[in-house]
Order: sequence, then structure tokens, then C-alpha cells
Amino acid sequence: MPQPDLVIFDCDGVLVDSEIIAARIEAELLTSAGYEISAEELAETYAGLTFKDIMMRVEVKSAIPFQASLIGRAEELVDRKLRSDVRAIDGAREAVAAVTVRRCVCSNSRTERVEFMLEKVGLLPFFAGRIFSGLDIPSKKTKPAPDVFLYAAERLNADPKNTFVIEDSVHGVTGARTAGMRVIGFTGAAHSYPGHADALTEAGAETVIRRWAELKSVIAALSEWSADA
Repeated sequence: MPQPDLVIFDCDGVLVDSEIIAARIEAELLTSAGYEISAEELAETYAGLTFKDIMMRVEVKSAIPFQASLIGRAEELVDRKLRSDVRAIDGAREAVAAVTVRRCVCSNSRTERVEFMLEKVGLLPFFAGRIFSGLDIPSKKTKPAPDVFLYAAERLNADPKNTFVIEDSVHGVTGARTAGMRVIGFTGAAHSYPGHADALTEAGAETVIRRWAELKSVIAALSEWSADA
């Protein structure tokens, strides 16, 4: 049976249910700074982006100038809340363990944040030494740029065309598809919204799963389909 070279997992909203935690804090900060937005709206529109990129996009949209210090404040508050409250998404551990080929994490969160979240939920041993942050790679380009995905594939000697990426955000799907990789959308986190699966498909995901129990069979089926194509 054909096997992928590499399976890449996003972290926030895929392995850990952290997107909604960050969205609540970031929405409150933006609202306090003059741009009223709910956590749900922020998650739907901006999930997968760094807070710096969110802030820059909102500035362009609203013409409200934000203080740069807001970025550091958001990082501090989100880190604190994640350390106390972050949880693994149901079934993530079993799904990751069932992936017998090389696996890694590609995230827009800082490497340090990814590591402490995965350590807290018991997933770090699966990815130790194979965590790649767009903020920490040489180009410093975060998703939706493809750089972090291509960097991981190069480091792990994987062919992008034979690499699967699991992503929960349109921005992440866009980056992975630009990298020439195959994408499985994931909608099993608390920040998921009506139309989420359709948005991921429109961005380029070949299929979308809501439960981790589906991952192994989906990768097998898509690998077969590729071999037969």
C-alpha cells in the first residue's frame, strides 16, 4: 500500500483546542482598543494567523491605529491562559500514534508555545525535534506563506507532493496547497463554525474530517487514489 513521506499536523485547533482560548483574549483586546469583534468572528475570519498579522489586517480594514504593545500583551495573556486551560482535542493522541510514517508539527505559534502546549497534553514525545514554527524558520514567513511547510519537508527529506497536511484554517490550507502538498481539513475543535468544512474545501482541502478516528482510513484512501491516478 502506498505511504506518504510525511504527515504534517498543525497545532492550534488541530492537536490542541487552543484557537478559541486565544480568540477570546485577542477579541477582547481589539474591542478594548476600539475595534469591536467577537471571539467567534475573530476565529472564523482570522484563525491560523499570528496576532500581529490579525492586527495589521484589522488596521487596514478599520483604519484604527493600534499600539504595537498590544502584541506583547496578547502573547502574555494567551500564554498564561493556555498554560492553565489548554486541552488536547479528543482522539488526537490515538490519531497521531496511528501515523507510522514520519510526522511533524508546522505552526504559526512560537516553538516555545507549541512545546509547552504539547507537553501539557502529553503529545510532545510524538514530535520532539520535529516542531517547526513560521516565526522561527530562516525566512520568518508565517502561514498563509508556504515557507514553514517547505522548510519542514526539506529538513525531513520529504517530497512535498507526497506529504499530507492536517489543517483547521483557510490560511493554513492555502499555505500547504501553495507548497504543493495534499491537505485534509479538520473541524473538530471548539472554534469550528457553520460552513467551516466548505471554507476549507474551497481553500483546497481534498476532504474534511471532524473526528480524529477518521484520519487513518482517510490517509490510506487518499494515498491509494493518488497511486491509481
